[in-house]
Amino acid sequence: MTPLILGNIGTGEIIIIAMVVLLLFGGKKIPELMKGLGKGYRSFKDGMSGIEKELDEIKEDIEKIDEKPADTK
Repeated sequence: MTPLILGNIGTGEIIIIAMVVLLLFGGKKIPELMKGLGKGYRSFKDGMSGIEKELDEIKEDIEKIDEKPADTK
């Protein structure tokens, strides 16, 4: 199944999209746009790794609780 976001996009379509972006934003703005996209991606990646670390800590805490013997009276 093809992803809905990209659909069935080929090389020709990518070239046309790149040309439209170049015409809309101009050659001077594209490096700034790419830099912003890179920073956004890095921020997203850092956020995801932070969430993964928190989930791992929670999992370890739960495993520690499960390992403790229950107090019986």
